[in-house]
Amino acid sequence: MNIAVVTDSTAYLPDVMRQQAGVTVVPLHVIVGDHEYTEGVDLTAQALATALRSSARVSTSRPSPQVFLDTYERLAAAGATAVVSIHLSAGLSGTCDSALLAARQAPIPVTVVDSTTMGMGLGFAVLDAAAAARQGRLVTEVTEVARTRAAASRVLFYVHSLEYLRRGGRIGAASAMLGSALAIKPLLTLTDGHIEPVEKQRTTRRALVRLLDLSIQVAERSPAAVAVAVHHLDAEERAAWIVGQLADRLAGRLTGSLLGRPIPGATTSPRQPPDPTPPGQPLLVELGAVAGAHLGPGTIAVVVSPYPGSPLE
Repeated sequence: MNIAVVTDSTAYLPDVMRQQAGVTVVPLHVIVGDHEYTEGVDLTAQALATALRSSARVSTSRPSPQVFLDTYERLAAAGATAVVSIHLSAGLSGTCDSALLAARQAPIPVTVVDSTTMGMGLGFAVLDAAAAARQGRLVTEVTEVARTRAAASRVLFYVHSLEYLRRGGRIGAASAMLGSALAIKPLLTLTDGHIEPVEKQRTTRRALVRLLDLSIQVAERSPAAVAVAVHHLDAEERAAWIVGQLADRLAGRLTGSLLGRPIPGATTSPRQPPDPTPPGQPLLVELGAVAGAHLGPGTIAVVVSPYPGSPLE
């Protein structure tokens, strides 16, 4: 069986990892003023940050069912016999709904997975699914690998302001913080696919230190080795500081491979690609336009993703 793995652009997989894993990405769209852009194609994060700071009207849109159907048909024509299509939380976007509508008309079986997460919380799950597909696993096994990895991941993030989440209507229970939004620096998380508050700090510095500490606590509670990614929008220097701290303080807990380790019990496939990432290093990944439109400039997120079946030495 030749299983193709599809995801969407909010996984924010670095290009080299996406290409080497053989993952197909369907992009979401961002509308700035009267212009529509394709995420990852024709709108830079810096341009988006500038538009947001200038109070330009910014919104996002999911891929249409037809775009997904075209993708599934193209993969079938290229030899795929089934597709596992893994996407950002259905609680944040209608992307899964579009994929489900397309799956009903696809010429080959398509299994759609709601990851209940996004960013590299989704990305790590996609990489594991792609590894399982390369190892010749069944559709049910590839699907379970993706769901298990996504469910194990924790996403923690700092936003400089709740205003952008409020505009997009995706603030959820974090709305309780709105009354003092100008005076606090919130830390948030994704719970069951929805944005929820963690705690609030009075300064950016305290918030980032606390974000670092909470991320380390999550990693240290894991019985398995972990992969870590740090996302940012227009906050590279601060994000790089967090990457350095995590690399130092989680030495020995970080996985040496980010492309998806062999699934327990599987025979390593000769198609397993070389891993382009240095061992034991967190990824530093810029947030794309869709997440950035809702979270705003200055956002920093940490994804801690335990690898199931990979106990610490």
